[in-house]
This record gives sequence, structure tokens and C-alpha cells, in this order.
Amino acid sequence: MTLRKLLVVIATLCCFYSCKDKKADNTPKAGASAAPAAGPLTVEAVIIKPTSIDDEVEVSGTILPFESTEIRPEVTGRIVGLHINEGEFVRKGFLLVKLFDADLQASLNKLQVQLQIADKTEERQKELLKINGISQQDYDLSLLEVNNLKADIELTRVNIGKTEIHAPFDGRLGLRNVSAGAYVSPLTLLTTISQVNQLKIEFSIPEKYSSQINNGATLNFNIDGTAKTYSATVVATESKVEENSRSLRVRAVVKAVDKFLVPGTFAKVKFILGRNTQALMVPTQAIIPQARNKQVIVYRGGKALFSTVTTGVRDSSLIQVVTGLNPGDTVITTGLLFLKPESPVQLSKIQ
Repeated sequence: MTLRKLLVVIATLCCFYSCKDKKADNTPKAGASAAPAAGPLTVEAVIIKPTSIDDEVEVSGTILPFESTEIRPEVTGRIVGLHINEGEFVRKGFLLVKLFDADLQASLNKLQVQLQIADKTEERQKELLKINGISQQDYDLSLLEVNNLKADIELTRVNIGKTEIHAPFDGRLGLRNVSAGAYVSPLTLLTTISQVNQLKIEFSIPEKYSSQINNGATLNFNIDGTAKTYSATVVATESKVEENSRSLRVRAVVKAVDKFLVPGTFAKVKFILGRNTQALMVPTQAIIPQARNKQVIVYRGGKALFSTVTTGVRDSSLIQVVTGLNPGDTVITTGLLFLKPESPVQLSKIQ
């Protein structure tokens, strides 16, 4: 081996053992302590205290006229008098439509003449009966004829009355659907009439509140287009809960009438079912929604404990916890996404 080759081999061995010593120095020695673990997460929390709240329910409703009906004729005939002025307020009994009745009037006149003849015949036979000039049977037949004609006259007058269509109550007329001279039948819609000087509101409430609303209860509602708040009094509820929607229909009478309260208008109904003086309210952000339930994180003994809760009424910032919490519990409100059950936590701010 030449001197040059020998020097190359010696240099290579020196480099190898030098690198091995450096790796050995970087390896932690046995018994050496690991890097310190991360400290507890700093969070904010709120202490739960009983407060007083109103059990308020908000549902949608509809403004309706106190009474409303469609005006249709009872019999078939031609219109000879039309007194429907669209949008006009009319009184009960106002004549709206008159149908042709000349044939009925003629029949009435004929029956009245026949009745006059029958009356005179009955009077003569009554006198004859007193002196035994006729039999009792003959007199009874003449009296029967009189009564029969009177019944026919009454029937004809009823039929004539059906040719006159009157307003069934005080109200405002809707749009007219016929013209003078039109031939109409009981299927023909002439117009509608609505009692708008008094209104009612109808809405449905969830079945769990059905036992808490009674006749005479007062509620408030709002409508679009005005900031005014209106009130109404419950007058009736449906006799049973609807199976499809699991809700109960309620009807209330509105205490005021103005230009904004138009039948058919959508309304937001609010009513108070009672006052709860021991309600537990937590900030809305403290509630963690799950697939089948809701949870909150409670601070206890320096750790985060998860508790399943049921909620009740809510407002813009707070929500009621019905079950799952006790007065005095400390509920964590920040850092919820970084916490796991039994995670160590440290409180920085308590409300």
C-alpha cells in the first residue's frame, strides 16, 4: 500500500468515528426528564343564578273579519235589480239582488182570488150547517179548501222571498261577479260580505301549551307596516289537537280596528303563559348542539365536565336551561371547541 492510500484510509476512519460521537452526544441520557407538558386552558365562565322570566310563546296568525260569507242566490232566475256597490258598507237586510218574479206574483194573485171565493163559500155553508141545510162533511170540505189555499199562498210568498237577496249582517261588500240581466243559479257567486267593524285573529299553538291557554286570556300581536302593538282576547279554542301538526287552533277577538288591520293580514302573535321566578339562564354561546341533544361544559374542581341539558325559552342573548344544571353551577362560555371531557382548565374571568 502506498503512502497516499494509507492516508486516505486513516482520514476516512477519523470522520466515521467523529460523526458517531456527535450522534451519541445528541441522544438523551437514561433518566433524563421529557419536555414539560402544556398547561391548563384559560377560559371564561358564568355562575348560574335563578332569575325571573316570562314564559312567552310567539307564533304566526292571520287577521280575519269577525263574520264573512259568500252571497249566492237560493233559486235560479234572471237578475232584474242589482244593488251591489263594490267596497260599500251596507246594513243588515239591505237588498242586494232582485230576481225575476212576475210569474210568482201572478200565481199569488190567482190564489188570493181563489181564497176570497173559498171564504165566501165557507161562510154560506157555515150558516146552512146551523139550520141543518148541509151535512157536517160538506162544511168540512169547504173549510179544508180555505186552509189549503192559505197554505199555497204562504208557499208562494216564500218563493217570492227567495228572489230577493239581502245582506245577512252589517258588513263591507267585496267585488261584484255578475251584471244586471245575468241568469244565475245557486252555484253562482254574486259577491262576498265581511264584517270588518270587528276583527278576530286565528293561530295555532304547540300541543304542549294547549292546557295553559284559556278563554279570556289576553295576547299581543304585531303586523308588518306599523310598529304598533295590538291586543286581543281569546274567545274559543278548537275541541281537539290537530293530528298532523300536533297543534291547537285558537281564536281571539281584536280589541282595536284601524287602517292597518286588513283581513287576511299576517300577524306575529305573542302571549305570556306565566312567570317563572326560578329560571336558569345561560348565554346562548354556551350551548353546544349535538345530533340528538344539547350540552354545556361545567367547571368543577379545575376540570371541564360535559352535561346534557334541555332548553326552554330564549331571547337575543340568553337561553333557559330546564334540566341538566343546578343553581350555582359555573358554566364555561369560551374555548368550547378546544375542551374535552376532564380537560384541565383555568378561569380568567367569572361573571
